[in-house]
Amino acid sequence: MIPERFKPMKRFFIPLIIFIGISASSFANRIMIPMDETQKNHLKAYGISFWVLKTYDQEIDWLLNYRGGSFMMPYNQRFASEMTIRGVSFEVISEGDAASILDQISAPDVNMDAVKLQKAPRIAVYSPKSKLPWDDAVTLVLTYAEIPYDVVYDSEVLETKLPEYDWLHLHHEDFTGQYGKFFLYKDYPWYREQKSAAEQTAQKFDFDNVPQMKLAVAKKIAQFVAGGGYMFAMCNATDTFDVALAADGVDIVESMYDGTPADPDANNKLNYDNTFAFRNFRTIPYPYEIEFSDIDNQPEQRGLKENNDFFSLFQFSAKWDPVPSMLTQNHQSIIKGFLGQTTAFKNQYVKPEVVVLAENKAAGEARYIHSTYGKGFFTFYGGHDPEDYQHRVGEEPTDLNLHPNSAGYRLILNNVLFPAAKKKKLKT
Repeated sequence: MIPERFKPMKRFFIPLIIFIGISASSFANRIMIPMDETQKNHLKAYGISFWVLKTYDQEIDWLLNYRGGSFMMPYNQRFASEMTIRGVSFEVISEGDAASILDQISAPDVNMDAVKLQKAPRIAVYSPKSKLPWDDAVTLVLTYAEIPYDVVYDSEVLETKLPEYDWLHLHHEDFTGQYGKFFLYKDYPWYREQKSAAEQTAQKFDFDNVPQMKLAVAKKIAQFVAGGGYMFAMCNATDTFDVALAADGVDIVESMYDGTPADPDANNKLNYDNTFAFRNFRTIPYPYEIEFSDIDNQPEQRGLKENNDFFSLFQFSAKWDPVPSMLTQNHQSIIKGFLGQTTAFKNQYVKPEVVVLAENKAAGEARYIHSTYGKGFFTFYGGHDPEDYQHRVGEEPTDLNLHPNSAGYRLILNNVLFPAAKKKKLKT
């Protein structure tokens, strides 16, 4: 029999345990993923955020300009365990600390803001099914960050499959139908395979030639964006997309591509109203020159070498311009440059309504641009591989295990999460 003096302890023992449990959880119920220099793996941090959104349908706070654009979410042991497995740095903070951070961010005199990430976007990568002799930076970083995506190409686009997705990346593609202007490689197996596959697709959809088919693909993609889609393009997918749209109804390619010579007056017939980002450019019809137009700031024109090639991110108002702020979140403001078949965009050809996100002012070039098109958005990023200054045909793909904190690759992943955000109206 329990002595009477011990009975009150029995009455209060279980409530005390419950109180202690509640108190302990209240001091540790948010996870902060810092994105400043303390982060061990910036690239996989995006993958974790995408995984939380997609797998658990859990909203995430993207803290713009706070510690490099950090992420904050409710504490969950499964989240913490997965971050440990993937090597992502995180901090467990109390609800009070989280509230203090949000208060700091919301202060009107501070260039910070919190944006809600609500739903993981459905991602498609426009890329040929066959293996080409070069890799693609976006597929590399999506794979490394463990972000799932589907591959689509001409047939899927022409069959109107794009509305099944929210976000589309354009492979380093030539939408003018000139096979990247790699005519000098015409006897290589990969070139013959690419040419044969494109001709078969053109025939399947009753086009007279590949340039006509590629133009139709570009117009379908433009419809996808105008309807509210998000498009991200790199390297020569940027300028060839606009060149193809501007040349709708004009023959800008030589006979080895479509069986007829280019229109000698083609440049006077271009329609820049059709384009996304560029105006007043001239096409380059010569089949042995790998440039498609004068939009690209070519290496010999830039006056830059690897040791002095850098571009600067603009800083936007997080509260007034959250869209460009999201796209420029980084732990570095100066990014090392890298070449591509299209490296950079000459400033004089960028439309005035397009927002320049990053530039090399000395070279007179924009490197990273963004704007709206209809109800959707597009972003163009010059260059081929942010961690390989001059990637050559046939070289091994970049191993991102060696570059987990790549500032250049972070810009790609900003675009991947951007469609998940609840957006405010663009003010710029």
